[in-house]
Amino acid sequence: MEIKQKYSHLNGFEFLLFHKKELWEEIEEVIKSIDANKLKTKISKEKTKRGKKLFAPKSLNEEFKNKFKEKDWEEAIIRYYVTDDEKIIRNTMLLTPEIQKEQIELNGKNAIKSFNQTDFVKERIAIEVQFGKYSFVAYDLFVKHLAFYVGDQIDLGIEILPMKSMQEEMSSGVAYYERELYNIVRNGRGVPAVPLLILGIDE
Repeated sequence: MEIKQKYSHLNGFEFLLFHKKELWEEIEEVIKSIDANKLKTKISKEKTKRGKKLFAPKSLNEEFKNKFKEKDWEEAIIRYYVTDDEKIIRNTMLLTPEIQKEQIELNGKNAIKSFNQTDFVKERIAIEVQFGKYSFVAYDLFVKHLAFYVGDQIDLGIEILPMKSMQEEMSSGVAYYERELYNIVRNGRGVPAVPLLILGIDE
């Protein structure tokens, strides 16, 4: 596979090249090492694609997982507590989970345990490989990466997406680079408030 397009949000790519160039080289190497054509194993049942061999998202994700793990990229989870009071949330957001829970309960509220998980993290760089539905990408960009950034767990979030040309060889509803680029640009230069690098890949 290869990187066809990239978009740097809030100087995300520039940060990566200047501070973590070796990680950028690893990412390029992982993407180039994957033979996507071997993963065209899903037989479509959709009316417009019936019987056609499509890229299998689960197989693609598994391949990326194996390749990144070989280079010591690991899954990461950030845990926190939520409640129904906006003021309490603002006052506890940057505290440790244990203190969040304590403070919420001291205010007579129910502390609800929650978490965000990201596919791969290494040296404060997070990567999400997304071959899922449109809503999953929005969650990655506007919730996951932002949560890890605000929680001081990462300095940059990277989203890897298929180009439209590759997405057309997948089941309906899969997100693609061009559409998500439009969504980010439409929100303005400062939203989301986290440095990002969006990569569009193809076979």
